[in-house]
Amino acid sequence: MNITRENIDALNAVVKVDIVKEDYSDKVEKILTDYRKSANIPGFRKGHVPMTMVKKQYGKAVLVDEVNKLLQDALNKYLTEEKLDVLGNPLPKAQDNLDWDSDSFSFEFELGLAPEFDVELKTKKAITQYNIVADDKMINNQVEHIRKQYGKLLSQDTVTKDAEITGVFTNEEKEINNKATFTLDKFKGKATEKQFVGAKVGDVVTLKTKGLFEDVHDLMHFLKVSHDDAHGLDIEVNFTINEINTRELADLDQDLFDKLFGKGIVTSVTELKAKIKEDSEKQFGQQGDQKLLNDITEYLVENTKFDLPASFLQRWLQTAGEEQIDADQAKEEYEKSEKSMRYQLIEGKLIETHNLQVTFDDLKDFAKQMIKVQMAQFGQMNPSDKELDDIAARILSNKDEIKRLSEQLMSQKLLELYKKEANLKVKEITYDDFVKEFYS
Repeated sequence: MNITRENIDALNAVVKVDIVKEDYSDKVEKILTDYRKSANIPGFRKGHVPMTMVKKQYGKAVLVDEVNKLLQDALNKYLTEEKLDVLGNPLPKAQDNLDWDSDSFSFEFELGLAPEFDVELKTKKAITQYNIVADDKMINNQVEHIRKQYGKLLSQDTVTKDAEITGVFTNEEKEINNKATFTLDKFKGKATEKQFVGAKVGDVVTLKTKGLFEDVHDLMHFLKVSHDDAHGLDIEVNFTINEINTRELADLDQDLFDKLFGKGIVTSVTELKAKIKEDSEKQFGQQGDQKLLNDITEYLVENTKFDLPASFLQRWLQTAGEEQIDADQAKEEYEKSEKSMRYQLIEGKLIETHNLQVTFDDLKDFAKQMIKVQMAQFGQMNPSDKELDDIAARILSNKDEIKRLSEQLMSQKLLELYKKEANLKVKEITYDDFVKEFYS
């Protein structure tokens, strides 16, 4: 067997594999001999079928199968030994004149090669790293929410501004019939609030859905409509009031603190606010980190310049999926996925350059930490090492879970790299301002 490569340019190459009879004949002969021993052909005893008949019936199929196996093994070995960084998979060149009655065969494969490039993290323009903080207004609102949540529910006859209203939304045309509970601050604008204040149990309030709620997604929850229907929904709905309640705020006492955080962990309002701030900013930190990851990813993709073997990749995409697609569809698919391909190459380069690795011990520790967080949410604050090890072992016995956790852990390692190496400027921002700036 002989394998040669012709580099067309920096991003494209053709590999030629020449296979001669000596490469496959022994294997083919052995398989046909085994077929002869077990073949059931009318007129012949088992094991006594003439080899000429076996070859005539099975010879070409076995030859084709073994040559293809040999070809794939040789090609994969060649790519590994030559350390060729290829994109997609090798594409076999069409051969209209392939003669399977010949003793020797030649096959050609097109390769798309990964480009050479460097990644610069020390950017000229600093990328903003947001430090999201919980301000006094937010903490006080959270304290108020906790007092309402744990307070007593008191029934009343008439809707007031601070009432909690339960009833049924209906619209016959859209087949809406859904029970909901809400407070008036959910509505957008004062006009809707005025429709409710003073209303009594049994009253029916007619509402227009367009611009009804501060968050349009509340339509999905309160009316039970789909996400697509919620956006742009412009109909009238009736709301029949079934219950009107108000909440007597819970006292900020030790009994409440113990319900929230466990016995004796928080002992004063000052400590309560400090705990709310700490817990909130841990969650905000995750959102800030995700924003930083997104911003650096976007920057690197836009500013790390290199070419891709676009024509090769579009032809590869035609046959890469479960169903074959045409050239126009492949071009469209390539344009959709090009940015993702670029980032995968950039990420791979960073992982290689900075020797970022995920070991099994890393995965085990990461899994145990996630388990501890999840168990804490259900009140199990101090699980034993054996419990954690047993649960982690079950999780890490699943290949899909290993892949998912490995990707999350590598994402963390890349984030740590960015925080250490990238040109960042830290900006402190309240959570409300962060949401307004990036999600409004």
